Amino acid sequence: MRVGSNPNKDKSLNTSEYFHQVVIPVYIPNQEGYFKDSFKILKLCIDSLLNTVHNKTFITIVNNGSCQEVKEYLELLFNNRNIHEVIHTENIGKLNAIIKGLVGNKIELVTISDADVLFLSNWQEETIKLFDNIPKAGVVGIVPQFKMYENCCGNVIYETIFSEKLKFLPVKNPEALKHFYNSIGWDRNYNQDYLKYILGLEINSNLNALIGSGHFVATYKKDMFTEIISYLGYKLGGISEMYLDKAPLRKGYWRLTTEDNYAYHMGNTYEDWMKTNQSLEKQRDLFKTNFKTIRRTNKLDYFIKNRLFIKFISVPSLYKLFLNWKGLPKSIAKNY
Repeated sequence: MRVGSNPNKDKSLNTSEYFHQVVIPVYIPNQEGYFKDSFKILKLCIDSLLNTVHNKTFITIVNNGSCQEVKEYLELLFNNRNIHEVIHTENIGKLNAIIKGLVGNKIELVTISDADVLFLSNWQEETIKLFDNIPKAGVVGIVPQFKMYENCCGNVIYETIFSEKLKFLPVKNPEALKHFYNSIGWDRNYNQDYLKYILGLEINSNLNALIGSGHFVATYKKDMFTEIISYLGYKLGGISEMYLDKAPLRKGYWRLTTEDNYAYHMGNTYEDWMKTNQSLEKQRDLFKTNFKTIRRTNKLDYFIKNRLFIKFISVPSLYKLFLNWKGLPKSIAKNY
């Protein structure tokens, strides 16, 4: 029987001292075949994260059905207070694991990352710069990639198309761009002009942002997940990535990426550069918060910017006109 009243009844939660959360789903079912090096790579990922974040960062690791060795490692991190939350579950799919990590707190920004990301110094500071200087920024990636503007960026292009700030910029770090495509197994037979120019926004004399963002590591404004889905029926792929793609658009947020590269994709095979390419500095304390949030966009606005406009600008002749208009040299625009 119950005797007395629970002392926590009707007590309000204290406001969180954290303003940036990192959620990493982990699926390493064994250490054989495809997953042979995955545990070693996970450790590099987490070490690089711990060495580069400020002290107002809440770290959540979701163990999505990994083997016992990985489970024990994550428990050790939690018990040693290196991370703030570890969630254990069977393999429920990557997006469902991410959703478990998103709920239960009110933290303003959340970085969703794969478990094979090598974070570099200043990634957090550069991410916050874009949120701070661009009120409509809703997603900020830290790894430039080819033609990111072609995926879920109709709203930002529509809203800036007549602005001189929207233009093709010289690629700031072509070696890092090559590195990413090496890491996902691409041959070097892609269009080499992609390494020269990339579509971006010139924010001011000291800051540029690239249009679009990849999926494997990016930071989101948490308010776009207030109406969160409870289940997606895919372990990986399917419509699961579409959920993260559409959440910003429903709020009218822009997808952007830092101009320089602030993380590396490691993949599933360990290479020596992963250990030797590190020169990490602990992030200084950052207390910037209260970034501007946006109300849900209406259905007509969503349709015009993200469906109708995209079809319009995809017409080959109009697309070529757009490329030239926004500063891409004609010789390159022919095959871009």
